[in-house]
Amino acid sequence: MCRSIRTLRPPMAPEASDEDIRAAALQYVRKVSGFRAPAAHNRAAFERAVEAVAEATRELLDDLEVRGRGGARPPGGPSSRS
Repeated sequence: MCRSIRTLRPPMAPEASDEDIRAAALQYVRKVSGFRAPAAHNRAAFERAVEAVAEATRELLDDLEVRGRGGARPPGGPSSRS
């Protein structure tokens, strides 16, 4: 049904882009819902879920402290949300 979601956190992957995060969120929602593409009457709910999962993923990645990197990213760093 869908490809595997790849690990997005350092050092397993370089800095995750918004595109990487949205792609992972889309794969997750597809897997959970069982729909590759939702019908018109489910499209809004599907898109809201993708956006919510993407936001939660960005927050998780921003808040993770990865050992060996000197701690969490500093506030205002290159991956901070605007």
